[in-house]
Amino acid sequence: MQHKTLENGRWAKMPFLEQMANIGSEVYRTSSWKMKGNSERARMAFERALELIDLTIKYGRLNEPGRNAMLEEVCRLREEFCKNYLSPDSNALTSFDKYFMQFAVAAARRRKI
Repeated sequence: MQHKTLENGRWAKMPFLEQMANIGSEVYRTSSWKMKGNSERARMAFERALELIDLTIKYGRLNEPGRNAMLEEVCRLREEFCKNYLSPDSNALTSFDKYFMQFAVAAARRRKI
């Protein structure tokens, strides 16, 4: 596990928007390294993204309304992310850019409030 400090409860305390924005950062890194042809760095970013996705599945919105819908969304995201990562098309992961940008913008707005 590369995100050891998040497993100790920090991730569970983080708002869902922040969790998704952080996942988006790793997904973007995966995409960027894959497009540059650096398969080792792409693999490392891919593994970090999966760790964050799995932490969100485990801890996201615990004891909050909307957990079931969140689980459906994040599990589907994981499936599509893996499928696109394994695609021979080096641009396959760019389809996540707009999706995750929405979370990054919303998380930034939330921090300003």
